[in-house]
Amino acid sequence: MNSYQEQALTGATGIELVLALYNGLVRFLYQAAVCIEEGDVLGRRLSVKKALDIVMYLQAKLRPDLGGETAAALNDFYSAAFTMILEASHANSLEKMNEVIQCVRSVREAWVIAARDPEAGRVLPRELRTQEERFLAPAVMEPAKEKASASWSA
Repeated sequence: MNSYQEQALTGATGIELVLALYNGLVRFLYQAAVCIEEGDVLGRRLSVKKALDIVMYLQAKLRPDLGGETAAALNDFYSAAFTMILEASHANSLEKMNEVIQCVRSVREAWVIAARDPEAGRVLPRELRTQEERFLAPAVMEPAKEKASASWSA
């Protein structure tokens, strides 16, 4: 992420941060679709991995204690999206990838509508970590080394 993007997110509300994640998710899914068209297996795998990372992050940050039925519905959506992305990638199917993109874009549009509601900005905290997570030391991330898959690829 460049410094301009970092600065843009510094003052963002919780909903704006969620929208930024959805924007990244859609971008990586489109990149995967282009890679499917071009026959770029490695590019597809990298784009799909980044998309799946975002889906897992969004799902991990759900707060069922605060979100109730909405959080449960989003949890189900993220589980389905994860599966659909894997299946589209495994099948190397542009049609399936476009279906996932449309589903994600539909939910993103719901977040855009929610972002227009001033009350929603006050309800969704900018800090999505729980009290316990705030005191945990950040994990050190090692750069991932790409290895060829034995039987199939994401």
